[in-house]
Amino acid sequence: MEDAFSHVVYSKNVLEFVTVSNEFCNFLEQTGDHQKKDFIGIALKILPLLYLKASILPGTEEELADEFIEKAVDEGLYQHILNSVRDKLGQHDDYLEVFTADMQHSDMPLSASISEDLADIYQDIKNFIEAYKTAVTEIMNDALFELTNNFELYWGQKLVNTLRALHNVYYSGDDLTDEEHKKEEHVGKRNTDEWIISKVQKMWQDDNDDLEQL
Repeated sequence: MEDAFSHVVYSKNVLEFVTVSNEFCNFLEQTGDHQKKDFIGIALKILPLLYLKASILPGTEEELADEFIEKAVDEGLYQHILNSVRDKLGQHDDYLEVFTADMQHSDMPLSASISEDLADIYQDIKNFIEAYKTAVTEIMNDALFELTNNFELYWGQKLVNTLRALHNVYYSGDDLTDEEHKKEEHVGKRNTDEWIISKVQKMWQDDNDDLEQL
């Protein structure tokens, strides 16, 4: 038993990454529970921590064939996360991308989206978490191997790009009120305005009635 738990998948750095990864996945799965500004503020705190914990994960080698690791994130779940974040960010979802290989062959700035970046990161991390939950050392090991490779080649860059875009939005001075709350505030203001107008009209009518009695 002692030898089993001495495997790299049970090391302190991996366990800490699992903890942060769970928080990240839960956060994105509950996107609708947050106001836009709060959502961005939380993302700005959890993304650097996720990057830090990923950057110190130990290296390992594959022990099984790829087909032994099932993917937890299907197209439906991926689209759900993407759409939830896109709906939450609205007009602030798109940003100009500069750190991509495609920029070397383009004279025009390329557009990227925070929602797609976060959905891509979520996909890799959720797949790892679900494989890790199997408690099968070989599966956990290979999931860790795939995760660290994808971090170095793919989603690590997406994370820092998204962090830059979110920082720009959060400190831009733009109104970050959710669209539905803007509508609620507009309706509330309209109702108040109508009440004030009605009150003024009533006062005016009362004054006219008093004048007619004189």
